Amino acid sequence: MGQRQAVFPADRHALYEAHGYSAAIRSGDLLFVSGQVGSREDGTPEPDFRRQVERAFDNLGATLHAAGCTFDDIVDVTTFHTDPENQFETIMTVKNRIFSEKPYPNWTAIGVNWLAGFDFEIKVIAHIPAEA
Repeated sequence: MGQRQAVFPADRHALYEAHGYSAAIRSGDLLFVSGQVGSREDGTPEPDFRRQVERAFDNLGATLHAAGCTFDDIVDVTTFHTDPENQFETIMTVKNRIFSEKPYPNWTAIGVNWLAGFDFEIKVIAHIPAEA
């Protein structure tokens, strides 16, 4: 296995430094993206739930872009939800806008009771295109 390479978006938020983790790790032709949340630039949660989900996807998109990937390169998704039953419709609206065409990536959704003040988190594995 080749050496791991940390990947960060251009405008990385304060959480990476505050908690000591990489936005993503490139290993060979795979990108392992850490859980992305709907944080504002200072690392605090976006209070509006829909906007929090949109910001999580925005943060994910910025991390993918930093590695030369797009949402189309995602092969596996795991999402974490603090209130899945009541949040499902909002999450699906945003998700369906991002992943509008088949084939869709694998997806696992997990209900949790704590996300450090956030209500939604998304982590993915993506295939890095050969030209990236």
